[in-house]
Amino acid sequence: MRTLKDIAVGQTCTVVKLHGEGPTKRRIMDMGITKGVEILVRKVAPLGDPMELNVRGYELSIRKADAEEIEVQ
Repeated sequence: MRTLKDIAVGQTCTVVKLHGEGPTKRRIMDMGITKGVEILVRKVAPLGDPMELNVRGYELSIRKADAEEIEVQ
């Protein structure tokens, strides 16, 4: 299982499934990250947290802990 955390800078991936429960999963979905969405990893901070993504035409920063909950291919 590959998660969003494993994707290198400059690569694009597609969301397969969201793991997690309750408010965490809802927050990720509210940011526009849902099944089937393509995500481009634009940057990763020097210390590894957060990640800057391009999702649905806008830029989004998420923590690595949240990225581990997003299964991609």
